[in-house]
Amino acid sequence: MAVVANKKSVMTLFSSGSDLYCHRVRIVLAEKGISFETVEVDPTNPPEDLMELNPYGMVPTLVDRDLVLYDAQVIMEYLDERFPHPPLMPVDPVSRAQSRMTLCRIQRDWDSLVDKLEKAGDKTSIAKELSDSLVVVSPIFDQKPFFMSDEFSLLDCAVAPILWRLPSYGIDLPLAAKGLKKYADRLFGMDSFQTSLTEQERDLRQG
Repeated sequence: MAVVANKKSVMTLFSSGSDLYCHRVRIVLAEKGISFETVEVDPTNPPEDLMELNPYGMVPTLVDRDLVLYDAQVIMEYLDERFPHPPLMPVDPVSRAQSRMTLCRIQRDWDSLVDKLEKAGDKTSIAKELSDSLVVVSPIFDQKPFFMSDEFSLLDCAVAPILWRLPSYGIDLPLAAKGLKKYADRLFGMDSFQTSLTEQERDLRQG
């Protein structure tokens, strides 16, 4: 079935069931209770429909009527502005900019390592680097119920999928990361997080 951007009244998300960036978008959609249709995509063989909408053939790709977006961070911020309740970014410009800088650091420090882990044959050294980086910041998660905030935000949407995937990378956080472990359990117990999970993602945590 062809997906034509200007004929759809319900959002369409082109998604891969195990992709970290797609997972982030699905958490936002679930948290805001947004209705959408999913088109499952094999990233190694993107369908013609997707190639027509997105020249890179990448996921996630979101189609909202005439609008086509294909960067996870852009999609997440768009959804937050398009559906403002509950808000997932601060309202004031200074706090908003600080949140964006933190999201940028997550991308540079953690996403880059996750991307390497997904492709690496021997994951040992990269997994240790990611684990060490997470342990260093663990005390931050003792201070607030969410990532540097009393409210769930896009920062949590970005971090939760990484933490969920740690066992599949051979990472078992040490006792020194107790605060981060409690934070992860809090996120994993949220209805929106559970709703966001695909079968493939659930399998990542099954022995």
